[in-house]
Amino acid sequence: MADASPDLLVEIDGPVMTVTMNRPEARNAFSPDMLVRAADAWTRLDEDPALRVAILTGAEGCFCSGMDLKALAAGTSDDAAARWSADPDMHWKALLRHSRPSKPIVAAVEGYCVAGGTEILQATEIRVAGETAEFAIAEVQRGLFPLGGSTVRLQRQIGFTNSADLLLTGRRIRAAEAKAIGLIGHVVPKGEAMAKARELADLVAANGPLAVRAVLRSMRETAAMSEADGLAHELTVGEPIIFETQDAKEGPRAFAEKRPPVFTGE
Repeated sequence: MADASPDLLVEIDGPVMTVTMNRPEARNAFSPDMLVRAADAWTRLDEDPALRVAILTGAEGCFCSGMDLKALAAGTSDDAAARWSADPDMHWKALLRHSRPSKPIVAAVEGYCVAGGTEILQATEIRVAGETAEFAIAEVQRGLFPLGGSTVRLQRQIGFTNSADLLLTGRRIRAAEAKAIGLIGHVVPKGEAMAKARELADLVAANGPLAVRAVLRSMRETAAMSEADGLAHELTVGEPIIFETQDAKEGPRAFAEKRPPVFTGE
């Protein structure tokens, strides 16, 4: 099942939602309508109990080239304008800057992933790229500031000097270097990022959904804590929330019975 708009595609296949940025004529740059629909997609992912994981990708061999300033200046549809007026924080929700779903997102990157494309990438958990993909946060080259969260998130993900290199030079790197510094986790032949992302998403979706959400929550909430504080917080997330659930009983039972577990999220 797929919901289509000119700028964004949302497809549901079992427990997996695929969100496709769909402006290939503009290298899938963000438009106002795309951002409104992306914000809706993330809300749907968070609230629909049947969904367990999402894939974020771009149409026709390109991930995203950031904000389309021409589209922004041209205005929005009446519906998007009304939504944006009602929620001035809409674009930050869409870009996963001010809120993130409680379920993981797998990124499938081909072609350009620059500026805002690399910024939204940092809000995904598992990242796959085709070998010819290119990454950059080039705002400084235009006298601009990367407001999508990169000056905060990137150094926590790839280290201070690697992030300073990318942020202060604005230089473009290929997938192999992006993997070497930890920006992405998998490099595959050109054109195969989506297939690998779906393989990984299916692995996530097959796991206990409550356990996945709790692990993700603990990872996020302890990221800036000291080790001692993080370990203490981990216990408050893991023990009382997970070990008394039906899924926690089903997993060991299925293992003992030598069958795949049937997790219900209860």
